[in-house]
Amino acid sequence: MIRVRVQKIESIRDPEGNRGKRIELIEDRVIPRFAVRPPTEEGRMVQEVVQALQRQLPVFAVQTQLSIPKIILFLTEQEYEELDIKFDVNQVYELKLSNQAISFKKAP
Repeated sequence: MIRVRVQKIESIRDPEGNRGKRIELIEDRVIPRFAVRPPTEEGRMVQEVVQALQRQLPVFAVQTQLSIPKIILFLTEQEYEELDIKFDVNQVYELKLSNQAISFKKAP
């Protein structure tokens, strides 16, 4: 099971001119942090200064999450209604892939 988040919903028209929706689902992953201690005193001092800058200045902030595009759905209004899921931006869903089928369930 994969947890996906709705990043974007756009209004579209298909090639036949029918109105529809483009729904972009992404997976948010936490980037693991590695604790590396430099072997020299100078290296440790530089590391401490860089860490202090990262905490104080948002420009140097370390990214802790990575957003990976998972699925983009292009649905007509009729297909969206038949899917019977009301997608909202930032809503999290559990995505299950099994037996040649994709199912969505709103995450608790």
